[in-house]
Amino acid sequence: MPLSRLYDEALVYASELHRTQVRKGSGIPYIAHLLSVSSRVLSAGGTEVQAIAGLLHDAPEDQGGRATLNTITERFGNEVARIVADCTDSWVEPKPAWRPRKEAYLSTLPKKQTSSLLVSLADKVDNAEAILNDYRNIGDDIWARFTGGRDGTIWYYRKLSEIFNAVLPGMLARHLTDAVSHFPG
Repeated sequence: MPLSRLYDEALVYASELHRTQVRKGSGIPYIAHLLSVSSRVLSAGGTEVQAIAGLLHDAPEDQGGRATLNTITERFGNEVARIVADCTDSWVEPKPAWRPRKEAYLSTLPKKQTSSLLVSLADKVDNAEAILNDYRNIGDDIWARFTGGRDGTIWYYRKLSEIFNAVLPGMLARHLTDAVSHFPG
């Protein structure tokens, strides 16, 4: 099924919101991550709504909080906004401490709708593969980029892999497990 103009609008909106962002340490334009998440969603059989949420999944967290989520609701609908909200691990600034925030997010994953899980999983796969690629290129220096450091980041992605294999088994969950299995330790 072809994508509609709404997808095009979401792509432009995501690009506008994230135009000045780059991925941690790599300098790669952040839009590359958003495009990858959306592509992974579509490749896994996701809907246009999920693909749009993939483009916008980081918008509230990085670019304006609830006000941005309200704009997403108005422009792209309640379902897109719900999925985006489900992908967000904190609505308060400053964000709570890293470990409790991640533990809370992990505890909510099994209760989320499948539509949200697919987008979250596509995001985590893309992140894990980027971490692994950077680890292979620069080694242990990569862990300084992450609030959780080496041990916390590896713990978090291993937990994500366990949960996603239980709640949304399939190709993407296997990709996450594969990437995480190549993390050190």
